[in-house]
Amino acid sequence: MSTMAGVCKIKEEFVVQRPLLNKTPTNEVNGSEEAKRKLNGDNNEPEAKKPKHEEHSGNKKNKKRGQNKARPKTFRDNKESKPCPSIVNIAVKDQKTCEYTNCKYIHDPLEYLKSKQKDLGEQCHIYNLRGFCARGIACRYGSTHISAEGFNLIDEEKYKMWHEDTKNTIQSTLQNKLQKRNYDFTLAEKLVKSLFKKDNKNNKNQTNIKGDEEVTTENIGAASDEDLIKLLPREKKTIDWRDKLYLSPLTTVGNLPFRRICKQFGADVTCGEMALCEAMLKGAKQEWALVKRHESEDLFGAQICGNNAYMISKVAQLLQENTELDFIDLNLGCPIDLIYKKGGGSGMMHRLAALETSVRSASSLLSIPFTAKIRTGIYQDKKIAHNIAPKLAKWGASLITLHGRSKEARYTKMADWEYIEQCAQAAAPCPVFGNGDILSYEDYIQRRQLAPTVQGVMIGRGALVKPWVFTEIKEERLWDISSNERFDIIKKFCNYGLEHWGSDTQGVENTRRFLLEWLSFLYRYVPVGLLERPPQKINERPPTYFGRNDLETLMASGNCEDWIKISEMILGPVPDGFLFLPKHKANSYQ
Repeated sequence: MSTMAGVCKIKEEFVVQRPLLNKTPTNEVNGSEEAKRKLNGDNNEPEAKKPKHEEHSGNKKNKKRGQNKARPKTFRDNKESKPCPSIVNIAVKDQKTCEYTNCKYIHDPLEYLKSKQKDLGEQCHIYNLRGFCARGIACRYGSTHISAEGFNLIDEEKYKMWHEDTKNTIQSTLQNKLQKRNYDFTLAEKLVKSLFKKDNKNNKNQTNIKGDEEVTTENIGAASDEDLIKLLPREKKTIDWRDKLYLSPLTTVGNLPFRRICKQFGADVTCGEMALCEAMLKGAKQEWALVKRHESEDLFGAQICGNNAYMISKVAQLLQENTELDFIDLNLGCPIDLIYKKGGGSGMMHRLAALETSVRSASSLLSIPFTAKIRTGIYQDKKIAHNIAPKLAKWGASLITLHGRSKEARYTKMADWEYIEQCAQAAAPCPVFGNGDILSYEDYIQRRQLAPTVQGVMIGRGALVKPWVFTEIKEERLWDISSNERFDIIKKFCNYGLEHWGSDTQGVENTRRFLLEWLSFLYRYVPVGLLERPPQKINERPPTYFGRNDLETLMASGNCEDWIKISEMILGPVPDGFLFLPKHKANSYQ
């Protein structure tokens, strides 16, 4: 067995002694010619059958580079085969009429049902839960709630008992105001202007305002709109999250169904995926979906990303006035070039004047805490967080989270927890949370010992690889979770996905897509019973191995096609033309 650094040591009896593509036992090949070719290392498939996600290994023109660039859509729906919204939810014989003259959708329920694809299952999870399925006759599990006449049935008793469990959905009236630029942002605009005005008065040659000066109604009273300004809160918002476990805001994979899973395993604080301020101000539904909150998230915040004080302050005002949040977090760590080059994310760490005005104005405007998540710096050899953290505290941040890596390092280096401790001391008494490389209770204890000033930890990749890490930390144990238990977690995620994205074809395929994104992390977990020296470390790559049963072996596969197989075990076969290219292609072990 290999003893190289960075390799996770597996018990000898589970290690595959010869390379097997897909990590698939020979008894699962079923004798098909295609499987035999792959087992023998022959990937010369006919061009028409070549999966799209493998194209990046061939022609340079088709090569997919970087994150989220030219990624194919997993599924394209055919409008001509879909029911018109006017017939989807008909529960009585008073049929609605279509509002559009050139509508391409089907308008006859019976006609649609004749052409509809076969159901994926006999029971609709949403109907059983709520007594009503909003996807109606389009539901892919609709046989239990669709009548022979094409009506959508309702279980009145169950429906009366159910209540809406998701908050912060954007209303059409608000969306229209934002799209037409009719929303009143006077409060945010006046506040930012007053800070610029005060800054110029204090020092014409210096953009920054004195770091130890609090922005209150007293010192911005010079603004002309005193009646407006006096509504601002007078005291800095405090946070007491000592020893809480904070689930990191994770792009794409940190969706609402995934957060529900983590809450059940013991996550204390959850945060929505990074939402771009520019898109929020335009009323983009896709961006507003990122601040949706499930009722189980009892301590929940939204994370925003912008590159100037006006934009950030307007979004802070917008969220405070139209959503239910416990805090708003400013992303100062996003390493994506598209964001960085525009001065947002980690780019704000080098733009202190814009950062100061943004934090001062947003924290003063809000009645809830305003927090910030930062990195050690842009470059690996130039750490700057120890200078920025105390400034953020003075400018009004109620809590700071430090990811112990630079933008440049991404995940190629281990998080520097000794430096996190240095920054926590510099920012005191403002609470600081540490983030990076926690995959077990042992990791948690080691990091807390390295950084005793840190008040709590944020967990990102560790939660994606094993969401039960929160349980392990709280119960102070290592959990040798079975493959059946892990599969039950995946099934629960799919049910939550159908609740969130819908149970029609589009909703099923959205659920499948986000499941596949998550499986690109889940497969990295190595079962405790297979390890020579548990616990597993987040930067260690396991050799090819067999599990203790076929399901455990399948779950260990790093092949995208096997992830699709797992999805098909729950969500049925993928539709024709299905394509999937993992967003997070970069392997954290490398």
